[in-house]
This record gives sequence, C-alpha cells and structure tokens, in this order.
Amino acid sequence: MSVNITFLGGTGTVTGSKYLVQHDGKNLLVDCGLFQGYKVLRLRNRTPLPIAPVQIDAVLLTHAHLDHSGYLPLLVKDGFTGHVFATGGTRDLCRILLPDSGHIQEEDAAFANRHGFSKHAPALPLYTRQDALDCLPQIKAMDFGKAITLMPGWRATFQPAGHILGAASILLEVAGRRILFSGDLGRPDDILMSPPQPAPLADTVLIESTYGNRTHPKEDVLAELGPALTKLAKRGGVAVIPVFAVGRAQALLHAIHLLKLGGDLPKSLPVFLDSPMAVHTTHLFDKHPGEHRLSAKETYALTHSAVMVNSTDESKALASRHGPMVILSASGMATGGRVLHHLAHYASNHRNMIVLTGFQAAGTRGAALAAGAASIRIHGRDVDIKAEVVQLQSASAHADGNQLLAWLRTMPEAPAQVYVVHGELEQSDALRKRIKHELGWRAVVPEHGSTWPT
Repeated sequence: MSVNITFLGGTGTVTGSKYLVQHDGKNLLVDCGLFQGYKVLRLRNRTPLPIAPVQIDAVLLTHAHLDHSGYLPLLVKDGFTGHVFATGGTRDLCRILLPDSGHIQEEDAAFANRHGFSKHAPALPLYTRQDALDCLPQIKAMDFGKAITLMPGWRATFQPAGHILGAASILLEVAGRRILFSGDLGRPDDILMSPPQPAPLADTVLIESTYGNRTHPKEDVLAELGPALTKLAKRGGVAVIPVFAVGRAQALLHAIHLLKLGGDLPKSLPVFLDSPMAVHTTHLFDKHPGEHRLSAKETYALTHSAVMVNSTDESKALASRHGPMVILSASGMATGGRVLHHLAHYASNHRNMIVLTGFQAAGTRGAALAAGAASIRIHGRDVDIKAEVVQLQSASAHADGNQLLAWLRTMPEAPAQVYVVHGELEQSDALRKRIKHELGWRAVVPEHGSTWPT
C-alpha cells in the first residue's frame, strides 16, 4: 500500500506546519503548528482538521516553536490521545511555550472583551493555559540518533538541526520508504547553536524554505547590532527589541554581552529581558550543553548579563524608567505578548528605536514595521511610528538558500522527490527552482491541503 503525505500547514506560509502521513489505516502527524500572521491564515486554527484528532495515532515534533508545536493543546482538547514524540529539549521548551501561549490567548481575549474591539461576543481563546498543561504528559522525550518504534512498521530517528534547543530533522521509515523532514534548519555559522548534522539517505525530503531566496550578509549580528545600539545609547533612547523567546532572545543577549566585553557598548547600558518564557528558556541552556556553542562561563553570563523581568508589575514599571536602555520582549513578530505594550509606549518617540531581529511573516505587525508603516494597530488603537526602525539582516537562526542547498548536498544519494515547504510562496518557489536546476532533483511546492505520494 502507498504512503501519502497531506500538507495541512506550512505551505505557502512559514506558519502552521502540519504534515499528515498515512499508510495502511495508520495516521501520523509530523509537527502540529499554529497559523500566525494574516487573518485568513489565523482562521485556519479554528477550522477543524480533515481528520478527527482521535484518529491520529501519534505526533512527531521537529522543535518547539509555536509554528510547529502550538496547535498541540487544541489537538489534545479535541480528542487526540496518542503519544507526542520529541527530543528532550523540545519537551522542555514545550513545557514553557505551550502554557504561555494559552495564557497569552486568554489575556488577549480578556483584553478584547474589556475594551470591546472584538467582533465576537465574548472573544474566546483558541485554548487556555490549562488546556496546554493538560497536553504536556503526552510528550515523550527521545534521544538524538536513536531509532524508535512509533507503532508496528513505523520508525523515526531524530538528528540535530541546529536552530534552537532540541530542534531536529526527522527521518521517518515506513513501508520501505524513508521520508526526511528537515524541520527548521539552523545556520552552520550560528552565534549560539551548533550546526545541523548532515542529511541522511532518504527517498522523499520535505525541506523548509523560510529564507529560500536569500543569502545572509557576510557581516555578523555584532557588526549590525553594535552601531545601532551605540547610536541609541548616545541619544538616550529606549530600544524595544521584539524577540522570539526561544532562541532569538538568547542570541541577542549573548551578542549584547559580547559587545560590552569588547568595549563596543558601554557596560552600564541597562538591558531587560521582559518575557517569563524567555527567562525560563535562558536557564535551559545549562541543561542542554551539548547542543550549543557557549562555554560554561558564557552560559552563566547569559542569565546574569540582563535584568530578568518576570512579573507583570515589573514589566509595567519599565515604563517609568528613562533611557538609555534596551528591552527585549516577546513576541518576535510583534503578534502578541508584553512587547505590544512596550511598542505602544515607546514607538511614538523619535529618540527611541525598534530593532527587528529576524523573519517577519506577512500580515504581522513586525512585517508592517519592516515595510515602513507610519502606524500600527495595537489593542484596538493606532500607534504612530516615530521611533527609528532597524531591521537586522544577520540575526536569523534559519539557514539561507545556499545553506539549505549545501545541507541537501550532504545526502548520500539524490532523493526521488523533494517537497519545498515552510516558506512564503516567493521563497519556496525560488528554492524549488534552485533544487531543480542546480541539483537536478525533482522538486515541487505543494498546495495547502493537497495530498502527494512518497
């Protein structure tokens, strides 16, 4: 019998990754991500899957970012009872990320109800913090490099992908087929994470394409961030840096620490990490030393070189401080969380700065800021953007087009088929063309909801 893949997310967009693998009456879901960005995408989160969650036998997670794991609480709430297989790092991060996601959704719904700007009465969260807590016991931690049996005839092996703690590429073996899911691939020259391992032999490959049409600049994040924050410090402004709480926050903390050590920034420049999720994630680097580049001394500095802001009152108190100072706060695309309150407070002052640190998905506030929007809408009102907006080109934790191709070239043999996923259409199609013309391999960009053979 054939093995088919249905693309339920992560196609034509960098969010919502979900790949349903079906064979002989068994159903496996690889990744379980939330859609983010444009409303038309976010509405997919509330559209039932084409398969009942109770019919899914198991879930595999490549890593913990919400665009790959954030739908899991809803899947369990709606009836999924099987195991979720992931690395130890991914399990640890999901314990932080998923309850926080539920909490933020509850807060946003409550705020919308208080201020009456939702079209729904009442506004309801997609899932709650308790829903997220309820799904966590189903996550089972797997070791890197060790093949595990998911169910009779189905095996999976996780291998390091760089990118963030716990991130993996997954080789799935079923019915004589070898299907490789790249997950999000890190950079071989990442400031924080170890490089991805070479790709194994596979018949079918699903390759991410977040930066499929891009080449990262030769200058590193220190060369970009240093001058920007130096300028900010001299004019006494406040830098608001929207960061992904997992990965990007720690990379920026490490970069600022190195800039201070090197004398490029004043050591007295106050830095605040205002995200409980990011604070908890930062402490996990001690627990997973083999996955990142930091020495023990640098890992210690990661948790001691900034003021760790936990409570809401501490976060609100930042508004009464004067610059210069740097506030790192989630979320990375300014789609929710505490960073919205900081943007609302500081974005209208020309002395201040908004530093964007990575890919901004279409339809997000981060994308609007990157495009030079004169105002953005936050909590039902328009906020004028007078602050300087700086977009770092070198801070991404994703492999670029050349690095994605280099990873594919490490495969012992050419696969029979490559599916280009997890990218905006322009990026995905650019990578597809390069795979076809430079490698001579069969490659397609699947449509959302389509089913293809392996």
